[in-house]
Amino acid sequence: MLALSLFVLWQYMWVLIAFVVATVVSAGGSLLWRTHRRERGGDRIWREQNRRMELERSMAVIDAMGWQDFEEYVAELCRRDGCTKVMVVGGSGDLAADILGDLHDGRRLVVQVKHYAPHRKVPSGDMQKFVGMAFAEHHADVALFVATCEYSGSARQLALKHHIVALNRDLFGSWNSGAPLPSLLGLSGAGAGPDRRRRQRRA
Repeated sequence: MLALSLFVLWQYMWVLIAFVVATVVSAGGSLLWRTHRRERGGDRIWREQNRRMELERSMAVIDAMGWQDFEEYVAELCRRDGCTKVMVVGGSGDLAADILGDLHDGRRLVVQVKHYAPHRKVPSGDMQKFVGMAFAEHHADVALFVATCEYSGSARQLALKHHIVALNRDLFGSWNSGAPLPSLLGLSGAGAGPDRRRRQRRA
């Protein structure tokens, strides 16, 4: 009888040991899986932050770009801010449009890009050409002119008159640094800021 009792106890002991081992293994596997998922999530966040940092380059780096690289860069900023069907079409025969796409709300976006030296000004001729083509040829709902410099007075007046969103160097810098494109679209031609002469007359 004693031998039978010891045998039963021995069997139960192995069952208990097996149960404890299975519990530990299961808990360890669950912990490893959660750790793996957390690391994957962290890696995904890091990659997204790294991509954003890659996009938000300094103006010195942007000034050193070629005009074609700058067009591609502006297109990527459009994609960053939710634009779809973005295409770089600049080159001969582009009909004054360098980038075409759709805004996040479906409106047609037409972009003209000028990679000029910071000391230059966009002349009225560049703006005239864009005004003439953006709506008639490309059927723009939103016409965006992006420059790495300032606008001449006559170019600004044309932009204001024809509701062109004209981003000067400073506002492009804000866009480049993370300001979303939709927040800049309400500026129309006032992208270079208020007319200083007008402010002086009012003073």
